[in-house]
Amino acid sequence: MDRFSGFVLRHRLLIGLVWLAAACAGAFAALNVPDRLVEDFAPPGSAARDANAAIVAEYRTGGAAKPLVPVVTLPAGTSADTPAVREGLRAAFAAAGERLDARVVSYPDTGDVRFTGDGGRTVYGLVYPQVDPGATEFDEGPDPVGPITEAMRPLLPSGAELRVTSMDGLTEEAGGEGPSVLTETLIGGVGALVVLAFVFGSVLAVVPLVIAVVSILTSFLLVYALTGVTEVNFMVQFVVALIGLGVAVDYSLLLVTRWREERARGLSTEDATRRAMATAGHAVVFSAAAVAIGLVAMLVVPVAFLRSVAYGGVIIPGVSALVTLTLLPVTLVTVGPALDRIAPRWRSDGARAGRAWTGWARRVVRFRIPAAVAALAVLGGLAFAALGLNLGEPSSGALAKSGPAYEGLADLRHAGVPSGVLTPVDVLLPAGAGADPAAIAAELRSLPGVHAVAAPEGDAWRRDGTALVTVLPVAEGGTDAGKDLVKAVRDTVPAGGQVGGETANDIDFVSKVYGTFPLMLALICVLTFVLLARAFRSLLLAVKAVLLNLLSLAAVLGAIALVWQQGHGSDLVWGISATGSIASFVPAMVFAFLYGLSMDYEVFILARLREEYDRTGSTEAAVVEGLGRTGRLVTSAALILFLAFASLAAAPIVEVKIFATGLGIGILLDATVVRALLVPAVVSLFGRWNWWLPGWAARVLRVPPSPLPSSGERERVPIPA
Repeated sequence: MDRFSGFVLRHRLLIGLVWLAAACAGAFAALNVPDRLVEDFAPPGSAARDANAAIVAEYRTGGAAKPLVPVVTLPAGTSADTPAVREGLRAAFAAAGERLDARVVSYPDTGDVRFTGDGGRTVYGLVYPQVDPGATEFDEGPDPVGPITEAMRPLLPSGAELRVTSMDGLTEEAGGEGPSVLTETLIGGVGALVVLAFVFGSVLAVVPLVIAVVSILTSFLLVYALTGVTEVNFMVQFVVALIGLGVAVDYSLLLVTRWREERARGLSTEDATRRAMATAGHAVVFSAAAVAIGLVAMLVVPVAFLRSVAYGGVIIPGVSALVTLTLLPVTLVTVGPALDRIAPRWRSDGARAGRAWTGWARRVVRFRIPAAVAALAVLGGLAFAALGLNLGEPSSGALAKSGPAYEGLADLRHAGVPSGVLTPVDVLLPAGAGADPAAIAAELRSLPGVHAVAAPEGDAWRRDGTALVTVLPVAEGGTDAGKDLVKAVRDTVPAGGQVGGETANDIDFVSKVYGTFPLMLALICVLTFVLLARAFRSLLLAVKAVLLNLLSLAAVLGAIALVWQQGHGSDLVWGISATGSIASFVPAMVFAFLYGLSMDYEVFILARLREEYDRTGSTEAAVVEGLGRTGRLVTSAALILFLAFASLAAAPIVEVKIFATGLGIGILLDATVVRALLVPAVVSLFGRWNWWLPGWAARVLRVPPSPLPSSGERERVPIPA
């Protein structure tokens, strides 16, 4: 690292110009990259994706696209069975189909009373607008609610009320507009500046933000290039902007803090920079590698969108580390002392460990058993809640609480119609199979959990020898009952038949992603263990870091289940009731990102503990001095990341809110319960065994061995060369 530092400091002008050019090009890429991103979550090659594609290709409706549900409430004393009323309803639903060139099914078409409620006073139907075969389920076109209303209302009986609901409409009413990626990043940046100003107490607080801006823009440039090679999911723009902000500031904070500490000890500006690079710089390298490992592991998952996020996500820590280790040293040597000149009285000069954190570390060491038990109780309790995690679409009741779509859903429920009709299942019967759609519909109608089945005749439902059958569940697709029904439909449909819909997509997604999860987990753990064993020259510290990280992540998933799935906090903070389920991709992405991000703090703390132990030969002194030196740093870094994720939680998409909440909770748990309490307590408990690296392991890892110290804790041990 000293040789690298020398190269960087000798070529200051060149490095500055290179990063300036990269940032300018990145600004162009950041403005244009959103148009090159895709919005497809379905796993390729799954039965549901193939079924949805076949349905859209043949009929141009349905598939993964959810239908609109017009709900007509007739005047008191009126029934859908009245001939004149029924004819008016038939004309109204037909007009909606003609206006949108849509596939429509309703009570007037089928005569099935299950398309009515409240004794025939409430009538609903399903309207499937045209779908572009090349579009994804998230592509937004013109709002069809207005045209449906305009087409149907003049033909309805006098005094009838019309409201149009749907799962997409409820989601939009729940989320609202929300800030853009740029706005969220600016909010996170302002929060970071406030924290940095408190930490540094000088204009030097601006420097980590400059590093973050360069890192983010350069990352967008690389993502822009990546979109020319492979598909990249739209989630990458959130990941690059906000996680890039947090990681780049964290790395800068670590290096600048060590630089100020070395200057306070009397080193010159350049010598302090070299010393900071030799110590904190190593921690930055290992931390970036740990973050990348968590993201690279998603490459083994056979889902295109997760892989694309992994490609984009690996860029973030790599670029942030490179900018921190090149542009930041140049900045510190050239203008660092001038920027750090303004110093209020309360600001520490960096020469001594923080008094508050040193006192905290002494208490943890003194009461290490109660501290470890308390931390494990918190994490274990939350991890237990993760056992009840249900993956799928959020329930309709967790979405909007006002608006036309919400009022339409309320009308359905008041009439006794189950909300599962909002998540129907389409069955495509192939040509030449000899299957009778009416017979198949009758068989499906007998399945438990089915509210209604529709198999009308006509071009919208029968084409080129194929036929569509639509199953309306009692329970919504995100529930266990809804998913069980889809599995039963798949078992019932004859050979060659295909079952589509969003619920089927979710089932296949969970199977593909979490079916390979043990492999991903094993790969992550092995790579991380090797990396940390080499970084800390210790087998036990590496094992402990991996196990505590897994426990911390399980606790985060449990917290997500409590806050969102069960609604203990989501309604209070965001006004969204219990979702009943969590989007299928959320746990995988939370796991991949938090596993790496939480390793930031593990590396920051344990690297300093190892350094202090090599200096003093005492585990207790290493814990007290190491935590005293890094506690404030880790807390500040965690607060900055938390503010970035809190900004992301303002996004209008419920799934993004859940994802951001998981990341925010994970960062807070990791910086407080895990790193400030459990890690020092456990290190103190294990004593001399923390520092052991036998010769055979040292040879494999290509580092100096660390023999087991004698049982005298205060006795110094030889420091490897």
